[in-house]
Amino acid sequence: MTARMTNPATVLPQATKAIPHLFGAMDQGGLSASLREILALRVSQINGCAACVHAHVKNLKAEEESDDRISTVAVWRESPFFTEPERAALHLAEYATRLADSRGHAVPDPVWDEAADNFDEKELAAIILLIATTNFFNRINVTIQEPAGTTW
Repeated sequence: MTARMTNPATVLPQATKAIPHLFGAMDQGGLSASLREILALRVSQINGCAACVHAHVKNLKAEEESDDRISTVAVWRESPFFTEPERAALHLAEYATRLADSRGHAVPDPVWDEAADNFDEKELAAIILLIATTNFFNRINVTIQEPAGTTW
């Protein structure tokens, strides 16, 4: 499988210049690399982004995450391998990714409250930026059919 076109961030290099700034801002939130990758993996699974799913699994392995945790991100509710804060972040990630599926508030108050009980404001800011940025990349890659295994 090949992509439909060159990645837009490569075609329009100004986009590439912005990316490190977003990740730098997320780093200020103090989240662990593993949590960031777990959240990005879940968002990418929901969006069907093969390139991103592959990349996040690879990154999680580099962080020495267990196969049990990596293989059960998609079924985190039924998995015993995640902490309560991780579950709260995953719950928020799912709602913030599936905005169009919501009736009423896109992110219900109980989901928000659960996240706010487990993370301080800086951590929440990093989680929200991570979810939004991952959705951004997913939408680009799914549109151009970026194949799994692509490196940037």
